[in-house]
Amino acid sequence: MSSIADPVAGTPRSDAKASDAKAAAASSAPAIAFPVAGERELRLDLFRGMALWLIFIDHLPTNILTWFTIRNYGFSDATEIFIFISGYTAAFVYGRAMLEAGFVVATARIMRRVWQIYVAHVFLFTIFLAEISYVATRFENPLYSEEMGIMDFLKQPDVTIVQALLLRFRPVNMDVLPLYIVLMLFLPIILWLMKWRADVALGLSVLLYALTWHFDWYLTAYPSGFWIFNPFCWQLLFVFGAWCALGGAQRMSRILSSPVTMWICITYLVAAFFVTLTWHIPQLSFLMPKRIEQWMYPITKTDLDVLRFAHFLALAALTVRFLPKDWSGLKSRWLRPLILCGQHSLEIFCLGVFLAFAGHFVLAEVGGGALTHALVSLAGILIMWGMAWVISWYKHSADKGASKTKSTAINADMAGGSA
Repeated sequence: MSSIADPVAGTPRSDAKASDAKAAAASSAPAIAFPVAGERELRLDLFRGMALWLIFIDHLPTNILTWFTIRNYGFSDATEIFIFISGYTAAFVYGRAMLEAGFVVATARIMRRVWQIYVAHVFLFTIFLAEISYVATRFENPLYSEEMGIMDFLKQPDVTIVQALLLRFRPVNMDVLPLYIVLMLFLPIILWLMKWRADVALGLSVLLYALTWHFDWYLTAYPSGFWIFNPFCWQLLFVFGAWCALGGAQRMSRILSSPVTMWICITYLVAAFFVTLTWHIPQLSFLMPKRIEQWMYPITKTDLDVLRFAHFLALAALTVRFLPKDWSGLKSRWLRPLILCGQHSLEIFCLGVFLAFAGHFVLAEVGGGALTHALVSLAGILIMWGMAWVISWYKHSADKGASKTKSTAINADMAGGSA
């Protein structure tokens, strides 16, 4: 029997045992944590779909919709969003597999996904080359081949094909998937380290990023140059996404909800906006002190400049603060196109690359003003949305058919058993 004085006098014996049991469970718990199983984070789908649309628009010639993409108002762009969310979702899906089924099974599943992405890249490469070669030949304009970076393929197709299979040769706009493939290849090691010590894994990622900047490490490309997205640097954003998915974001919740953090983020974003404003309006360049320019520039995308990374962090912190996961708008039909595209990101990304060159060709041949540019951009977005809807409908129908078949088989077995 307990009384109101028990909490003051001391913990009852039964409560002490319960407390000890909780402490023992906490000590044996893994170093990583997951959201509730089966819970879909619609914010991730929303912003991944948005990133796919923004990447498509940015790959088109400059038009009126280009001014609605985030790269014109700060240091980062849609690529940071895509890589971060890729790391987050990959860790959430395969981290749970590693925790429940073990390292070998999880690695096998990850390698299967890597193979799927690699095959998609090869198919996209083949179709993209065919598209560019046909247009350049049909309209007798070799500038298309030169602009899209396939002249080396036309000169030495045998050597170039091999280099393309090794991810060293890539036409214009085809740099994201090779980066994603390399990052996914190392995901088993990342998750293993996260399972051991998540913060140590993130620290090692930061160390690799710093060493890359110090020693200028990079991967070479064919026929010359280097990868547009240096994996040694961009891995930081991917690993940070994985770290957030496996409990890091939850541990940072107090920092993210702090008013001080909010105002630091707002101040940084405003400062970045005024800096980018001097890029578009050269008359304002006098407002930038020379010392700051010398320290700041170049803000390189290849090596994921610290200013770009910080700009993304500020955007992400404000998004988490002002857009809760249970926001009713996430189920709005107006956001459904973005969410659908985000849920089928690999297919829609490949389609977007194809459509970007098609739009580039139409605008180059037809010309026109801002209205034509806007129509081409909107047409591409509608096609991407339509493809995402078809894929979603097909998968839903297939799952429904499989479920119905399974239910029929179970009923038949039950009937046979009763007979």
